[in-house]
Amino acid sequence: MSTWHRIHGMACYRQVRSLQRRIVQAVQAGVWRQVKRLSSLVVHACAARALAVKRVTEKTGQKTPGVDGDLWDTPAKKAQAAARSGRWRGDRPAPLTRIDLPKQDGQQRPLSLPTLTDRARQAVSRQALQPIAETTGDQHSDGFRPQRQGADAIDHCCKVLRQKTSATWIWAGAIQGLFDHSRFSWIAAHIPMPKRVLSRWLRRGVLDRGTLLPTTAGVPPGGMISPVVSHMV
Repeated sequence: MSTWHRIHGMACYRQVRSLQRRIVQAVQAGVWRQVKRLSSLVVHACAARALAVKRVTEKTGQKTPGVDGDLWDTPAKKAQAAARSGRWRGDRPAPLTRIDLPKQDGQQRPLSLPTLTDRARQAVSRQALQPIAETTGDQHSDGFRPQRQGADAIDHCCKVLRQKTSATWIWAGAIQGLFDHSRFSWIAAHIPMPKRVLSRWLRRGVLDRGTLLPTTAGVPPGGMISPVVSHMV
């Protein structure tokens, strides 16, 4: 129990941020071999694992288990989870749990939830992938990005449209099934992270009302790393 309380959260954050800054610098310089090496350092860092467990157990969904029914509700379990999250060799992700959330229009939005162990591992990988996505992403893309929101997009629209020579209309649209229809082959070829790990996360299957269904496309809505992957797609 005391092991988890001895973890200094701010020190872990500073260590991970330092590695992320170096990843950004390497991406800007186009040194992708160094990007790969630094990303590996983040994934295997004890500080990154501690932050991942902290994120999983202190955010929305902390009391929603996966197919294994496991919850990390004690400091001892959190400490064990932080140590276990670093064991990547032979990792076999468990199937996702499908639940339906009500929408405002009366329809149901399906959500696929990984186990806490898989969420923590995805949160670790996200810390390595996020700086790459932020550096290579479009400057005015505000969806699924940290410290950005719809108000930022509105502000950009106001600045663009307030000129006398600005366009007098806006084309608005939506991508239907963004999370559901991305091809696995494209994701594996373009997302800069270990292909075997990414492929296992994408192809793990979904347990829906006791029936195991295969996953053939898209990223699971509800995964910790899904917003970053979708943004890069």
